[in-house]
Parts: sequence; C-alpha cells; structure tokens
Amino acid sequence: MSVKWGLIGASTIAKQFMVNAIRVQADGKIAAVMSSDPERGQAYAVENNIPLAVSTLDELFDEDIDAVYISTTNELHLEQALAAIKAGKHVLCEKPLALTGADARTMVAAARAAGVVIGTNHHLRNAGAHRAMREAIATGHIGKPIAARVFHSVYLPENLQGWRIRKPEAGGGVVLDITVHDVDTLRFVLRDDPVDVSAFTQSAGMAGSGLEDGAMCIWRFKSGLIAQSHEGFTTRYADTGFEVHGSEGSLIARNVMTQKPVGSVILRTASGEEELSFDHEDLYFRSVRRFHCAIHGDGHPAATGEDGIWSLASAEAALQSASSGKAVKIDPKLGSMK
Repeated sequence: MSVKWGLIGASTIAKQFMVNAIRVQADGKIAAVMSSDPERGQAYAVENNIPLAVSTLDELFDEDIDAVYISTTNELHLEQALAAIKAGKHVLCEKPLALTGADARTMVAAARAAGVVIGTNHHLRNAGAHRAMREAIATGHIGKPIAARVFHSVYLPENLQGWRIRKPEAGGGVVLDITVHDVDTLRFVLRDDPVDVSAFTQSAGMAGSGLEDGAMCIWRFKSGLIAQSHEGFTTRYADTGFEVHGSEGSLIARNVMTQKPVGSVILRTASGEEELSFDHEDLYFRSVRRFHCAIHGDGHPAATGEDGIWSLASAEAALQSASSGKAVKIDPKLGSMK
C-alpha cells in the first residue's frame, strides 16, 4: 500500500532532504505541494517534479493523499496540523510543533482522538552516531551517566536567515530553531527527561527585533545528570559535538549535530580509546521509513508527537529562564519518555 504525501510549504528543507526521502521509500509518493504563493508553488512543483501545486489547504485535502509534511514557518504549524488531522491525514511536522507547549498538546490530543499518526521531524535522533551513543550508554559502556555537553553553534546561511532572525511572531530565534533539537537529542541518547533549565541568550549581531541568535543552557535531568548546550547562528568556525561522561568512561562525538550522516564517536575508558562504528543512513530516509511503518501499524515515528511536546516545553522553559534570570521547571505533567 502506497503512502501519498502532500507537502505543506514549498520549503528549502523539503527540497534538500524530504522530497528524496519520501521518494526513496518503496511505498512513497508525492502528490502535491501547497504554497500560499501560487507562483512560488508552481515553480517549486516544476523544479521538484511534483504533479500538482495548490494554494489552499482545502485544495490539498481534496487530493488523494494519506499524509502531510509541514515545513512552513512555526506560527502556522498549529492551524495547518489541526486542519490536516480533521481531514483524516497523518501529520509529520517540523519542529517546533507549535509556538507553545499547550498548543503542541492540543495537536497531539487531536491526532490521538482522530486515530491518525503525528510525528515530529527531529532528524538528529535518526543519526547513526546518536543511536550508537544511546546503545553504548544503555549497555553500560560508560557506567552511570553523570554529565553531558552539546556544541551546536553554527553559522546560519544567508538563504535561511529571513524570518528566523527577524520575526518573533513567526517563532524565530535560535532557541526554537536549535535548542529544541538539542534537548530532543539529549533525551534520546540518555533515555532521560529534563526537569529544569537555566539559560542565557544573546544577540550577537545577526538577529534583530528582540530575537536571540545565541544561547547557553544548563539542564538537570531526572537521573541527576547535568548537561550543557550551546546553540548559535553566528559562529562561522565552530565544530559541533556531543559528549557524555559517565562513572566508567566517556563518549566523545564530533561533527554529529548535522543533517548529514557523518561524524565520529570515540569511547574512552580505562582500557583506552575505541572508535565506535555506526551506520551512515540518511537521517531523513530513516525518519520517513519509520513514519510509514507507524502509518501501517508497525511501531511509532522516530520522534513522536509526545517527543515534540517535550522538546517545545523544554525550549519554552529555556526562554522563560533567560527572560527571568531564574531556573525554570519543565512541565512535569508531560509524563516519561516512551
């Protein structure tokens, strides 16, 4: 049984990663793209060999589609996802699911009530490097995890700047763009949930309109582990990385906070250093494959709607902390990770 997709948003990320990720699936087809700008939508459809371009959700839902991928600006996610759910479509939505944790909960509850699958496109948990780290921790290779550090400060390319650095009303800023990914990756690798966060943000010259283009966060997790994350749009020459330090060893990963299946993971213990092997499957191929399996009743999306609630609530708490100058608790009503 094929899965026919409609793209909501003629976006760069869809063009660069998702179109091919859908088409590489044996059962994946793209039926249409929706853009509120008809000329952009038509040009995008031609460029990406998509059969149909439409300019409204109603037109899209009139087509024979099973699922939608939402990659519009953040403030549009809630309305578009709820409309898709009402139309009986499965939803894979870019992060953050919405602008607030409460709205994200509304989306997930609506999908559950309608019996459709909802997933959050947190690509990093699909990386072979992060899955290797998760497995190494679960099998006791570093003993009890004590601390972690994430380095995910990059330089935002000019073609992606736009609303991310100029429009607070669209959900711009580095926290809703990158911090959500980092806390999700921490949760996935550690199999642990954050309970509170202290954060500082900065505007280092790229972002305007009161938005932040850099952030440093300290997270405390249920297990007692503490983690540091650094997110930024303005560091041209920084490497990305992820470290987890335990009672019996450390995992040192480099160049892994990326959309590409690259990087390295070193396990360092009393016995010395060992480079861990992992698969280099495209992160988005795996994301779509897992989503298709969930549609067919086999398991869950790589990142569920509940995972999207967690990451957004955590990012919300980080923004509140940066504003108030105080540590902020992360909503405990979310429940534990599945």
